[in-house]
Amino acid sequence: MDRAEILLKAVESNCDRINDNSDADIDNQRVGGMITLVFANTSQIVINLQKPLHEIWMATKAGGFHYQFDGRQWLDTKGNGEFFTNLSRYASEQAGMPLVFIP
Repeated sequence: MDRAEILLKAVESNCDRINDNSDADIDNQRVGGMITLVFANTSQIVINLQKPLHEIWMATKAGGFHYQFDGRQWLDTKGNGEFFTNLSRYASEQAGMPLVFIP
C-alpha cells in the first residue's frame, strides 16, 4: 500500500503541475485513499485504493479499471496498459486537451 500512496501523491503533483503550466483547470480533491479529479466541463475521474485487493481502481467516462503493481509499475488487470498512460489518455479526453500524467 506504500506504493499505492506514492501513486496518489504523484497524481496530486501532476494535477498541480498541469494546472500551473496549462489552461487546464483540474480540481483534485482527496479524501483518505480516494482522489476525485473534476474537469472544467464537470466530468470526473475517481481514483481509489482497493486495500483488500492490493489494487488501484480508476473510474472514468470510458469505464472502470483495476490496476495491480507488478514490481515496476501499475498495470491494468485485464491487460489494457499502464496506469499513468491510461490516466493521461482518459484525462485528455475528458478535459478536451492533451494532458500528460507521469509516475
